[in-house]
Amino acid sequence: MSTQLQGKTIAFLVAPDGIEQVELTEPWKAIEQAGGTPRLISTKSGEVQARDHLEKADTFPVDATVDEVSADDFDGLALPGGVANPDFLRMNDKAVAFARAFFDTGKPVAAICHAPWTLVEAGVVRGRTLTSWPSLRTDIRNAGGTWVDEEVQICTAGPNTLVTSRKPDDLKAYCQEAVEVFASA
Repeated sequence: MSTQLQGKTIAFLVAPDGIEQVELTEPWKAIEQAGGTPRLISTKSGEVQARDHLEKADTFPVDATVDEVSADDFDGLALPGGVANPDFLRMNDKAVAFARAFFDTGKPVAAICHAPWTLVEAGVVRGRTLTSWPSLRTDIRNAGGTWVDEEVQICTAGPNTLVTSRKPDDLKAYCQEAVEVFASA
């Protein structure tokens, strides 16, 4: 196990349902393997329901709710995708504010697949270059961002570093870059 992220705590913000499981579990493992501490943050306490695309997968215990924590408690933010997960999050003002706070405080954020929807809602993609699941490209452009079709995109043209990827096939590169960015924060 690496000590690259020793002493660093990374928030994983998710809705109570609709999280693409592999987009939660693979980055989570990468953070742990690098010596970091991942914490599962949601809009409700209890457990969250992950998905394998649209099929139910495993459940995961919530460490804290957005009402109980702030960006000040963490060194970075990871946003897993899943179609429903970010759609639920962007309809919750406290979740959106929690995500926005990482940009306001200059802390790194990593988002994969559909997760940038939450960032669009938070109003933090203007002037940024990012990638995502292709169906988000118009939303990102309409929010003032530049969308690119890349395995992983690192954007430093803002108050923080933003790491984005398109889909589960990109997880290896996404996890590697996210760990590097979280380590340098």
